[in-house]
Amino acid sequence: MNDYSSYGGDPSNMMAMMGPYFAVIVIIGLAIAVFSIFCWWKIFSKAGYNGALSLVFLAGIIPLIGPIICLVLFIWFAFAEWPVTKRAPPA
Repeated sequence: MNDYSSYGGDPSNMMAMMGPYFAVIVIIGLAIAVFSIFCWWKIFSKAGYNGALSLVFLAGIIPLIGPIICLVLFIWFAFAEWPVTKRAPPA
């Protein structure tokens, strides 16, 4: 068995101590993700698209390809012609 006395004792005690910190970090991360989806939902809706399009940003959690999907959606949204501008009368 390994001797952990020089590192402050049993590592399971340290992991038990760190548990609440990790839980707080996860809760804050989820709150930020939900707020981000809510904001993008409002932006897509105001541009004339279906707000559910913002749920595509959840693909960002997929390793390697997720950020690429988010970037493609962001670029498409930036350069696409928005339906709300088609409905507006010319000034």
